[in-house]
Amino acid sequence: MTGARSTRFPLGVAALLVIWGVTRLTLLLFVAKVYVFPGPDVTSDVSVIYHGWYDVLRHGSFPLRDVTWQYPPAASLAILAPGLLPFLDYAHAFFVLAFVADLVVFGLLLYAGSRSGKTLRGAWVWTVGVPLLGPTVYARYDVMVTAVAVAALLAGSRHPRVMGMLTGFGAMVKVWPVLLLLGAVRRRAWVWAAATAAGTGALFWATMPGSFAFLRFQRDRGTEVESLGSLVFHVARHHGWNGRVLLNYGSVEFVGPYVDLVSTAALILTALAFGWLLLWRLCAKRFLSHTLADAAFVAVLMFTTTSRVISPQYLVWLVGIAAVCLCFRASRMAVPAWLVLVACFVTVLEFPVWFADVVGSTGLGITLLVLRNGLLVVASVLAARELWRSTVSRPAPELPAQAARAKETLAS
Repeated sequence: MTGARSTRFPLGVAALLVIWGVTRLTLLLFVAKVYVFPGPDVTSDVSVIYHGWYDVLRHGSFPLRDVTWQYPPAASLAILAPGLLPFLDYAHAFFVLAFVADLVVFGLLLYAGSRSGKTLRGAWVWTVGVPLLGPTVYARYDVMVTAVAVAALLAGSRHPRVMGMLTGFGAMVKVWPVLLLLGAVRRRAWVWAAATAAGTGALFWATMPGSFAFLRFQRDRGTEVESLGSLVFHVARHHGWNGRVLLNYGSVEFVGPYVDLVSTAALILTALAFGWLLLWRLCAKRFLSHTLADAAFVAVLMFTTTSRVISPQYLVWLVGIAAVCLCFRASRMAVPAWLVLVACFVTVLEFPVWFADVVGSTGLGITLLVLRNGLLVVASVLAARELWRSTVSRPAPELPAQAARAKETLAS
């Protein structure tokens, strides 16, 4: 048995390496436009928007007049990073760095999965989940933020100071990593996260004008066409609603009657999700080795699902955190994680493949959104239920060995 187990382990790793390598090479060929991926060009954000921000940021200021800049100050580091590869043009340098971030996540999950009490399921989730989203993954900086978040979660309770520093820095890159602290029980993680975020924010505030202008631009966003709330208007367009779809604040959003009402409803749903998470934290009694990752997965899943904006790259966050959850043998997040993977496949169909149908509110576009957003809703509910059961509800009492054998005898 021992020999067979040791033989299977290298074969599993070899399969992971081959599949990861082939899928990532394919993604690089798509973003480099050696092959053309169906739908609109997803790399234009890098070559046009990111590159435009780069030209402003490298002169020591944030893009104060650009309402599409809606990110915390440390996001500038991801935008400036391609400058470290001067032998490549900006877009190709960015794609290479996104590939490196993907490789870092894969390496971390592979190493974690080979340790005692862990499993390679997490590495498989990442290996399969990223290519399901298509070339968008390498054309947004979210994969870099996810790398920081995965490293923070894997540091976990064993290294709370490291986790806190990584989480605080990640929050200053794209806010959502602050949710990783939900399941942290060591005070040092919270203290170091706060200190790192405060120190990073103060440094940018003192050296670069407009470090926190993003807060005003983010506040003014509406209901994006791929969000859960957008389904109201997709259906309403077929019944006389006279609103429009416009490129607004950097995303394709609905503009017209009742949009503010639906956007407010989305914010209320997010607030309710936060209230449930706070209630869970107050009621939780058992914090196991995997609870930190499970709680982070539930939190990010809830906030993503209820958001006014569900951009395709947001699912990279979910894939990364789900992968960390499944590194733990005892994690009960397997079903929600697989639902997220299915949602990734539907996501690449709605963007970019049939994005014109989504924007046009055709039957196909609405069906894809109902499927993708429905999967996220179901995954959120199941994940929240499993988190509550594993940490709050009383576990069922285990029968003594003799009683168990007697019960089996009677049953037979």
